[in-house]
Amino acid sequence: MGREHHARFPRTRARLSAATGAALLALLAFLLTALAAPPAAAGGDGHRHRAVRAVRTHEKARERVDRLREADARPAAVEQAEERRKAVRADLWDLLWAGARESGDPVAVDPSGRAGHCPFGKRSRPPERRPSAWTAPTRRYWLSAGYAAKGSRWAHRHTGQDFAVDSGTPVYAVGSGVVRVTTCGDGFGNQVLVRHRDGYFTQYAHLSRIDVRRGQRVVAGQRLGLSGRSGNVTGPHLHFEVRITPYLGSQVPPLPWLRRKDVQVSGASALR
Repeated sequence: MGREHHARFPRTRARLSAATGAALLALLAFLLTALAAPPAAAGGDGHRHRAVRAVRTHEKARERVDRLREADARPAAVEQAEERRKAVRADLWDLLWAGARESGDPVAVDPSGRAGHCPFGKRSRPPERRPSAWTAPTRRYWLSAGYAAKGSRWAHRHTGQDFAVDSGTPVYAVGSGVVRVTTCGDGFGNQVLVRHRDGYFTQYAHLSRIDVRRGQRVVAGQRLGLSGRSGNVTGPHLHFEVRITPYLGSQVPPLPWLRRKDVQVSGASALR
């Protein structure tokens, strides 16, 4: 029995050593994979889901601020709710900015469009006859792909509202604000982003020409550029988007946002 025991022990020890070695190799491979994986801010479903939750939280906070103001609540209560909204937006901004920088989004890495050699026209001027404080982003359109629509053209869902128009149709700022981005080079093609007084941003994409510059102040109805088919498109149209930050991933439904500004956009052909 003793001999049998001693005869088996080396083989048992060898099997244990082999199993231990395999486990160590598996652990090392796991650690190397984890270290090589991109951080959440670089993208992926985890990053996207965090942004979606933050957008929902922000919009609920914004609705609370609106309700308090409509109810003539105490200024301190409104201010507290507004600070909460701004804190959520700041966290969302940091999250999306990091991902946009790492992915090379031109909105983050080339906001003025100088590196991308974007097609700039002459700077536009405010219209002589100004419309109301807010207006539609273009004229003589019909609405095509809507917000959150599904399709093979989008990685997840459509992030804005498409206005089908002929190439060369003027595109207008929906409200007063400051031009934050004039860039090109990704799926949105030639694009402009305007920051408005309420803190939201509006995006105008797939342009054929850009008629404003970064940092320029614009008013409602001022021409930003001309519609076109630049970027990832199947035909000429204006892609209109509303964002909480300048970066993709913070979009909100654009038509309800316009309706809150008393801008009615027809679902059928709209000749204005």
